[in-house]
Amino acid sequence: MKNKTLIILTCGFFGLVLIINACKKDEVELPVVPDKPTPEEPIVQDLTPYELNYGSFPPPQLPADNELTKEKVKLGKMLFYDKKLSNDLTLSCASCHKQEDAFNDIRKFSIGTAGLPGGRQAMAIFNMAWHRAGFFWDGRAPLLRDQALLPIQDPLEMNETLENVIVKLDAEEIYKNQFTRAFGSEEITSEKIGLAMEQFMLTILSMDSKYDQVESGKGSYTAAEQKGKDLFFKEYNEFFPNESGADCAHCHGGANFDNSQFMNNGLDTDAEFTDLGRAKVTKDPKDNAKFKVPSLRNIELTPPYMHDGRFATLEEVIDHYNNEIDSSSTLDRALLATRSTGLRLSDEDKRNLIAFLKTLTDASLANNSEYFNPFPE
Repeated sequence: MKNKTLIILTCGFFGLVLIINACKKDEVELPVVPDKPTPEEPIVQDLTPYELNYGSFPPPQLPADNELTKEKVKLGKMLFYDKKLSNDLTLSCASCHKQEDAFNDIRKFSIGTAGLPGGRQAMAIFNMAWHRAGFFWDGRAPLLRDQALLPIQDPLEMNETLENVIVKLDAEEIYKNQFTRAFGSEEITSEKIGLAMEQFMLTILSMDSKYDQVESGKGSYTAAEQKGKDLFFKEYNEFFPNESGADCAHCHGGANFDNSQFMNNGLDTDAEFTDLGRAKVTKDPKDNAKFKVPSLRNIELTPPYMHDGRFATLEEVIDHYNNEIDSSSTLDRALLATRSTGLRLSDEDKRNLIAFLKTLTDASLANNSEYFNPFPE
């Protein structure tokens, strides 16, 4: 009896196992449902301020209607380096304003998309927050945002229309997103392009030269540099030659070594004027052959010199001011006063003056990652 019971229990157990296994074979395996994806955060305007560290410079007069933000500066840098702003996608603003050359073009004239040279030597872009009285050699752009848009439309430069630029940028999701972060809307307009590029250019600072380091007590000049500095800041004196200097600070003074004025520095006589400079904007003959006085910072890195790039070296520049100034009806009066004797600089004086000018070179500018191209090449 016990054996029969054992047999029945054993059969029952194996039968149950078979039934369970059969049921398992018939089960439908349900797909694994992943966790519900979290929706992406919506892209919104980011008004985080961009802090401009201007060191010992006087506080800049930044545009009140275009306060610096990190996202607008980022957008401006993208646009500055983007070749989509040119008609054939070969040129960007950075093509003619290279960081390694202090955001300058060391060619006599920049070459545009049509293969034609520009009309004037490209100006360096740094410390723009301290520029006054308009931009370009003739001051035709009242604000930096205006300056940003004009090369795009110039047939000798990028040779494109703002309408076409907007179409090209609007086709890129990355730009729609960045315009939203910068301005709160993905709508792209020429006004916003100008404002963003203005912001990036306002952040390009150059104020870490040997001159800055020495003047802040972190170094010292060589004997030649010190003599050159003395000549640079000492005024010209016709009647006391031993007390006379090169009088450079008359035009190139202040923290940025400029004066934001338009001046005729004696390159030509009236009969030789081929570029009327400021007068092309004002239509006033009193402005004939007057050009904006540029900063002398990084002058070692930014040849050639003058609005037409006629001087290849600093030696040529100093020779011009020393004894080669031409008289004309609009020549600056301070320069006119030196024509009777010249500056009377000796060869050693010239070498010392150049030694000082080279202390204005800011080597860190070329390696500042804040200004690097954001697009891989």
